[in-house]
Amino acid sequence: MSKYITTPIYYVNGEAHIGHAYTTFIADSMARYERLKGNKTFFLTGTDEHGQKIEESAQKRNKPTQEFADEISATFKNLWDQFEISYDKFIRTTDEDHKKGVQKAFEIMYAKGDIYKDFYEGHYCVSCETFFPETQLVDGEFCPDCGRTTNVVKEESYFFRLSNYQDKLLEFYEQNPDFILPRSRMNEVTSFVKGGLRDLSVTRTSFSWGVKMPESIGDDKHVMYVWLDALLNYVTALGYGKDEANMDFWPATAQIVGKDILRFHAIYWPAFLMSLDLPLPKHLGVHGWWTRDGEKMSKSKGNVVSPKEVADAYGVENLRYFMLREVPFGQDGDFSQRAFIDRINSELSNDLGNLLNRIIGMSGKYSEFEIDSVDVEKYHAKELNAVNEVLDSLDGFMQNMQTHRYLEELWKLFSIGNTAITEHEPWVKVKNDQKDEALATVALVANILARAAVMLHPIMPRTTETVADTLCFSIDTQSYQELIVEKKLLKLFNIKKIPPLFPKVEEPLMPEAPKAMPETEPQKQEKPKNEKKSKEKFESRASFDDNLIEIGQFFETSLKVGTVLEAEEVPKSKKLLKLQVSLGENDTRQIVAGIKEFYSAEELVDTQVCVVANLKPAKLMGIMSEGMLLAAKDEDGLCLVRPSKPKKPGTPIG
Repeated sequence: MSKYITTPIYYVNGEAHIGHAYTTFIADSMARYERLKGNKTFFLTGTDEHGQKIEESAQKRNKPTQEFADEISATFKNLWDQFEISYDKFIRTTDEDHKKGVQKAFEIMYAKGDIYKDFYEGHYCVSCETFFPETQLVDGEFCPDCGRTTNVVKEESYFFRLSNYQDKLLEFYEQNPDFILPRSRMNEVTSFVKGGLRDLSVTRTSFSWGVKMPESIGDDKHVMYVWLDALLNYVTALGYGKDEANMDFWPATAQIVGKDILRFHAIYWPAFLMSLDLPLPKHLGVHGWWTRDGEKMSKSKGNVVSPKEVADAYGVENLRYFMLREVPFGQDGDFSQRAFIDRINSELSNDLGNLLNRIIGMSGKYSEFEIDSVDVEKYHAKELNAVNEVLDSLDGFMQNMQTHRYLEELWKLFSIGNTAITEHEPWVKVKNDQKDEALATVALVANILARAAVMLHPIMPRTTETVADTLCFSIDTQSYQELIVEKKLLKLFNIKKIPPLFPKVEEPLMPEAPKAMPETEPQKQEKPKNEKKSKEKFESRASFDDNLIEIGQFFETSLKVGTVLEAEEVPKSKKLLKLQVSLGENDTRQIVAGIKEFYSAEELVDTQVCVVANLKPAKLMGIMSEGMLLAAKDEDGLCLVRPSKPKKPGTPIG
């Protein structure tokens, strides 16, 4: 069975950050998992190198654009190589084969009538490489996505008839409810499409750094729109337009993207494929963003997390484990050194590393390091059944990209092993002439570790190779088949002595992030102009009385209008409801609210609420909550604060 897994291609306007690493770790783990199962797998990553933003960045550095792109692209490739990312191809949109594939696709769409020539006048955001209608702008001028100033651009352009695909897209979404994972993201996409799709400008004349038009069309002043160019990489990497030897891998099994580029991948990309008569991807996995110690990362704050610095300090495998375990897929995550150290010391060192050390020590004392599984089934059928139940649950979590749940379940194996040692006390049985039973317990734990190592291999390949070598077997498709599928036990072997796998970390190994400072005038000037304008409206009202707050403190709180997409009761709770709330087309939050006594889950769906949007995520009854609803409560009960008229999700309050 063929599997095709992709990351987005990363834009070369800066070096790789922790979000890029997270996306790549997910895709790499999925690719390694499929190979382990014996599936023929193609894993793609790469860099997106065209567009006005790249051209301008190169000019600011007084470098030729290609040289600038080469340098930044190399930083990504070198980092992934250092991290031993198992990609099969690293594509660059400046590759000649890619350009030829894009030109072929353009010709097909043009001949089909899906691309036509016209003029475009609209507000263009260079940073987002996107046109926005005036109705979507903030204060009639600023980009609704990044807050930067847009420019009014009027130019000749070729357009893709995106509007022709509105009904086809909605039909596809309805027939394929698992196309977007997690499912909560599908609601915002369908809502956007139902709102009406406008034809998409797919060429530019205002800059030259892009894929040229096909010679058959002969319009040299145009270059391809960066998103048409970039999205097609997923098929040009397989040979589309030149040598299509690898097109058997299409359609993609899983395409992993961040929530900021959901619209491009869930709407534009499927429409392009429909136009080209190519099948659509099976799954689009959409993950959240990362903060640091509860704060949004930014260069001006000096709190951006460099994945290389973290890996150099703590090890890349520990970083992989932390990121894939720490956050539920689809939700925003927080990078905290303290949380990272806690997981290393508790889960990796105590649960996994210490369990391996215990059986090395016991086998050395009781059997000169020889381990034989001959009596494991006789004495430990209960534990083996529990282990098999865990193993059988894992595949579904990986297929749904829920690496946090995959690892959470997998860790139950170490609990089973440690509990078996505590309950059966091998040291007591040895003293009571029950050595066979004692050795069976040691062998049970060795088999648990072996099976856990096989399934942990996609996440921590180097670590698990060490564990497997200690237990005298190799991790490959054969061992997966024998230990996981057929549930066989290890053959007689001599365990090896090794140093502790995960030495305890006593102190942070990296400098802590700078603490947020009180806002000063220069910092105000660095913020998007629309925010500054809004602040100026309120400045004259500010009071500096001891009992009042300054206006800057008020604006540290982000209040937004949200639309409730889904709602359900939290089991075993008298007060809590769990809501999925849209704060805009690329921002859906899970919010746990204590309003069950006053509202039912059903009556909240499709209604609007007011949300505190920049609270640090917190867990309530073990469920992550990513915001807080505004409400008023008196002796008559509680009521939610709501807009008096419907507002677009994400509309700021203030």
